Amino acid sequence: MTDAPRRRRQSPAVYRRRRLAAALFALLVIGLVVWLVAAPPWRSAPTADPAPAASSTAPAASAPAVVASPTPTPTPTPTAPAGPVECTPADITVEALTDKGEYGQGENPQLSIRLTNTSANACTMNVGTSAQSFTVTSGSDVWWRSTDCQSEPSDMEVTLAAGQEVTSAAPLTWDRTRSSVSSCGGERPFAPGGGATYHLSVSIGGIPSTGTVSFILR
Repeated sequence: MTDAPRRRRQSPAVYRRRRLAAALFALLVIGLVVWLVAAPPWRSAPTADPAPAASSTAPAASAPAVVASPTPTPTPTPTAPAGPVECTPADITVEALTDKGEYGQGENPQLSIRLTNTSANACTMNVGTSAQSFTVTSGSDVWWRSTDCQSEPSDMEVTLAAGQEVTSAAPLTWDRTRSSVSSCGGERPFAPGGGATYHLSVSIGGIPSTGTVSFILR
């Protein structure tokens, strides 16, 4: 009977190579596991850092030089007055007015002043009773002046627009007597009627009326 073939015994070198290969394989597996844990392939890539801002200390680019052209000197304009100036005789036209042209016995004439700013600009003036004057004459005879016995004169400063016309608000009554500064508190003679003609002239602020207005006393 023939004996079974005997297995060849491996040399020690072969065992050492096998153990070395097994150890390397184990190290490779361990390294792969560590890499997967530390940097898995599904993690998004890190966002790139924004570009660094320019340093504030870096020299700025110099702007191109600008040559300014000389500014022409404006022509001075006359300064307008702060407000209306005082009226002058050249600005104002003054007229004497009566409420009637003829008065019967017992009727007293009602006297007024009309003034018009004929200039192109507004002006101011005193139109109060202190600035008004009424005079009634017959021929060259002065019969009555409103200033002879005037009581409590008052001032009234007004502004007249260009072209504005105004008339005294309340007429002044002439009682048909002769006036004088010495007879203000006593009896005074009456002016004759019967168809006598009289003339009224006025002034305001020293500006006289352009003429007189005539009326008749019966």
